[in-house]
Amino acid sequence: MRKYVMTLVSVCFGITMVAQGRNMRPVYHKADSVTICRLLSEVRRQPADMSIPLFFARQFLGVPYVAHTLESEGDERLVVNTRQLDCTTLIETVTALTRCVYSQQYTWQAYLKALTAMRYRQGIIDRYTSRIHYFTEWITENSNRGLVTEIQQPNPPFTAVQTVNVNYMSQHPGSYQALRRHPEYVSEIRRMEQSVSGQKFRFIPKARVGRSAELRKVVRDGDIIAITCKKAGLDIAHLGLAVWKNGNLHLLNASQLHKQVVEEPMTLWQYLQKHPSHTGIRIIRINK
Repeated sequence: MRKYVMTLVSVCFGITMVAQGRNMRPVYHKADSVTICRLLSEVRRQPADMSIPLFFARQFLGVPYVAHTLESEGDERLVVNTRQLDCTTLIETVTALTRCVYSQQYTWQAYLKALTAMRYRQGIIDRYTSRIHYFTEWITENSNRGLVTEIQQPNPPFTAVQTVNVNYMSQHPGSYQALRRHPEYVSEIRRMEQSVSGQKFRFIPKARVGRSAELRKVVRDGDIIAITCKKAGLDIAHLGLAVWKNGNLHLLNASQLHKQVVEEPMTLWQYLQKHPSHTGIRIIRINK
């Protein structure tokens, strides 16, 4: 087994790792690179008709939920952490792996490139402010780059419109380690928030999420589900992936409640009813 793992890593790396951004190497543990290389090898032996995003997401079931894993001391660097996930890093990990498969690039370097492209504005690592912090901007930026598509039709079930109004980060800089260290970044964050605010997106209100026949026509296994909310200053409350089970839509997510990555036993409709601030769902599909 050890010989297999070492061979797999050497094949997956292919070439010496290229430094990212401002000559800053990624931050990761050996276990992370081994996991990525193993999954990119295993997916090639899976059935052609399966959901690639859902296959990858299920490989992380049971991984502990840990928030703020992207925050580190010093300059901004690409962080790879498959051992601890929150709702956003689960989505980014799965999306980067899926994009590697869709582009038929099964190497560690391809994964780093895919992760950088979606996590940072224009795929360029500069400072903390170059990272995409609000998921609406993540959707827009990655849609413009052709990496994902937001589904907003037909109507129904996309009967509601979200007008984005974000300012949480600039209003609560003390909640963010980088903004406490660099208060001069707050003005940049505020300008970014202003550029994101005012955009309108169609979504499925939570009252309709229980209408499985409607949703089955537009939501696929492995689609990204972004849960909209009415909390002041925020656009999206939580993220996960769509899982259809027994005719009902469920959420695979890095759960703060369960303290790990899980497929929620309750349906998504039931899940949303337990959260009064949740208003509905936006649907994002990873492009082939």
